[in-house]
Amino acid sequence: MDGRGYSRVQRADPTSSTTPATTGSEMEKLVLHEDPVSGNCYKIRLVAAHCGLPLERRFYDIMKGETRTPEFLAQVNANGRIPVLQVGDRCLPESGAACFYLADGSQLIPTDRFERADMLRWMFFEQYNHEPNVATLRFWLAFVGEERLSAEQRAMLPIKRKAGEAALDLMEEHLRVRDYFVGGRLTLADVALYAYTHVADAGGFDLSRWPAVQAWCVRIAALPGHVTMNS
Repeated sequence: MDGRGYSRVQRADPTSSTTPATTGSEMEKLVLHEDPVSGNCYKIRLVAAHCGLPLERRFYDIMKGETRTPEFLAQVNANGRIPVLQVGDRCLPESGAACFYLADGSQLIPTDRFERADMLRWMFFEQYNHEPNVATLRFWLAFVGEERLSAEQRAMLPIKRKAGEAALDLMEEHLRVRDYFVGGRLTLADVALYAYTHVADAGGFDLSRWPAVQAWCVRIAALPGHVTMNS
C-alpha cells in the first residue's frame, strides 16, 4: 500500500523564516491523519514545516474508503473526512482550523487586526471560490479519470473550469503588485492558496496564463523551511 497506514515524522528545516508558535516540548504530540496527495492535507504539513513543529503522519487512501470505516468515524472524524490534526488525544478536523492552531503565535498570522482579517478573507476565498473548482478538476481528471466521471460530473467540467479560471484571474490581479497576499510576507493566506494552485496543471490549468501567480508559486517554493507535496 505504498506507505499508507503507517506513521512517520516530518521535521522542519531549522532555517525556516517563521518563528515557531511553541516548541515541541511545550506542545502535545501532533499527528496528521491525511492522504498525501491531498492539497488540504499538504497545507497543514507546510504550516508545521514553517513553524518548526514535528508532525507524525498517518496515511489513508480516500479512494479505498479508508476514512469511512467505523473505526475512523468513531475515533478520528465522525464526518469521515481528512485532514484531521490530532493534538494529544483531541482531534481537530478542517485544514483551516488545523493550520490556524499550528500557526497561532507565529509570523504566519499577522498581528495587525486588519491584516489578520484580510488573511482570513483569502482563506475563505480559497475554500469557496478556488478549491471547489481548481482542486476538484485536479481530483476528477488526475485521480478519478475523465472516462469514469458521471454524466453529471462531465457536464460540470466547463462550469468548474470557468470558475477556476476566474479565481486565478483574481489572484493574478492581486499579485501583480504584491509578492504575497497579505502584509508583504508569507501568511496562512499564501499557504492555503499555494497548496492547490501549484499543482493546478493536473486539472488542466496552464499557469503560464497567470505569470504573477506562477512567479508567486516559485517564490513560495524557494522559502527556507519549504517542503514539497510529495516529500
